[in-house]
Amino acid sequence: MNFILASGSPRRKELMEMLGVKNLKVIPAKGEEVPPAGASPEELVMALAAAKAEEVAVHAGEDDVVVAADTIVWFEGRPFGKPHSPEHAVEMLRQLSGNTHHVYTGVAVLRHGTERLGYECTAVHFREIPEDEIERYVESGEPLDKAGAYGAQGLGALFVRGIEGDFFNVMGLPLCRLDAMLKEQGVGLL
Repeated sequence: MNFILASGSPRRKELMEMLGVKNLKVIPAKGEEVPPAGASPEELVMALAAAKAEEVAVHAGEDDVVVAADTIVWFEGRPFGKPHSPEHAVEMLRQLSGNTHHVYTGVAVLRHGTERLGYECTAVHFREIPEDEIERYVESGEPLDKAGAYGAQGLGALFVRGIEGDFFNVMGLPLCRLDAMLKEQGVGLL
């Protein structure tokens, strides 16, 4: 049995390795992410995670486990995905500064043709971020490949005043939720 991670995220790979997952293969999904119109944040992340898992499942063996995830930051009724430019990252961080936002991660686990879907939501409280810090942070390059334009496991941690919920969800893979879903598929990590 192999675990196939349908993600190019180095953080998700590190988290799977941290759990001691053996026989881990990384096969990033390459399809275009098409969000369902009018979807709630929960529906959005689960639909995108499912699409990634289903795309990569064609590379899986009969007993392999495919794990896929999709993470968004949700603020004031709309998703904040990855910024498309440094200027966009600055604008996102300005909006999140001094406010609370929610991080949603959808998870899909496929095995033996059976798919399990779930999601996790974590509230993240940001301190007020001075403009010069936002600009220096964006210049570091860290926020450019991250939902919401920050990484809570890197320099972006300096903005986080508090978290309510699963910290690993903010990193892009809610480990407690993943473990429960794997158990439903007959796979235990412990």
